[in-house]
Amino acid sequence: MRGLVVLVTLACFATAQHQALIDYLERRLLAIEDRISLWHEQTTRYASELRELKQQMVSQLENLDKEKEALRMNLDNVGTRVDRVERELDYLETQNGAQPCVDVDDKLIEQQVTLVKEKQKAKYSKLSDCSDMISSIKAMKILKRVGGAKGTWSKDTSRASGKVYIFNGTNDDTVHEFPSVQDFTRSLGLSLSKSLKLPSAWRGTGHVVYNSHVYYVNQADEIMVVKFDLKNKSLTDSAVFPVQDHVPVYGLTPETLMDLAVDEEGLWAIYSTLQNERHISLAKLDATSLDIEQMWDTNCPRENAEAAFVICGTLYVVYNTKQPGRSRVQCVFDVNDMVTNEDAPLVYFPKRYGAHSSLKYNPQERLLYAWDDGYQILYKLIMKKKLEI
Repeated sequence: MRGLVVLVTLACFATAQHQALIDYLERRLLAIEDRISLWHEQTTRYASELRELKQQMVSQLENLDKEKEALRMNLDNVGTRVDRVERELDYLETQNGAQPCVDVDDKLIEQQVTLVKEKQKAKYSKLSDCSDMISSIKAMKILKRVGGAKGTWSKDTSRASGKVYIFNGTNDDTVHEFPSVQDFTRSLGLSLSKSLKLPSAWRGTGHVVYNSHVYYVNQADEIMVVKFDLKNKSLTDSAVFPVQDHVPVYGLTPETLMDLAVDEEGLWAIYSTLQNERHISLAKLDATSLDIEQMWDTNCPRENAEAAFVICGTLYVVYNTKQPGRSRVQCVFDVNDMVTNEDAPLVYFPKRYGAHSSLKYNPQERLLYAWDDGYQILYKLIMKKKLEI
């Protein structure tokens, strides 16, 4: 009997030891699981922090690239300006020679003023044999309505390019490029376009696309003509327009201080100043250097003017009429003095929606690209020789 008791006691003791071992192992396993869970949380947090750090570094690198590009463009612009100043100084030295250090004579000042006036009156030297002018509007085609009430649209006016460029609004820095007119018409809004960022914002609706460059007007303290290369996506040149006291060139489009235009002869600037406040002025620009080649004061009034364009060296100014929904060319100015207002026919535009905020002539297609209260319109022109009218 006593042996049996001993055996039972030993069995109980062994069972207790076994249970204690099992409890110990369970506690160890729970501790290991807690550590594994902690390691997993720490690993996840570290991975998240590394991803955030990578995103921050990528963003900072992109900003550095942008700042580098902006600095490069500014340096290129400064270099171009320095070269231009050096050329002008060299030219002045060759024309005037070394001058003694004496006070400027009043007669010399008068001679310089007279020289400028004679340059304005000098006969214009044509670059082409174009002698056409508008006879009438043959047809009008409304393509679509996109964007705000005011803007500009055009093709590259110097070559047979199918691309269409949309400048929406009067103060922006993003141009929308479409591969063709068909893509533009079937696009839902601007969804099929490619956005092109300009180095600065344009002002008004006076921009043109010419020789794979965008020419636009920027205003800060002075009126600046900016030239942007569409192929290289870079600033090519910029120049201050050397005329003081600018006023809006069109009475009905006050946002436009200067309107750039292209015809068979090249690049033109349409503008107005306080000195000639009631009338519109015209200047011929060198499209490569942006230098002014010649300037004219016209007899075309600013009042009630909507827009203007140039064809074969003739300025056409479009005015709002008293008839609802109609406008017409009411004033022309020919730099070669071949046509006067008395000789030119009255050109009426078909019924429209509001007022033309821009009219851009394409000499390759003989079409006018119009922006009318958000509608993009094409006008097909009938032309005649100037001497026939």
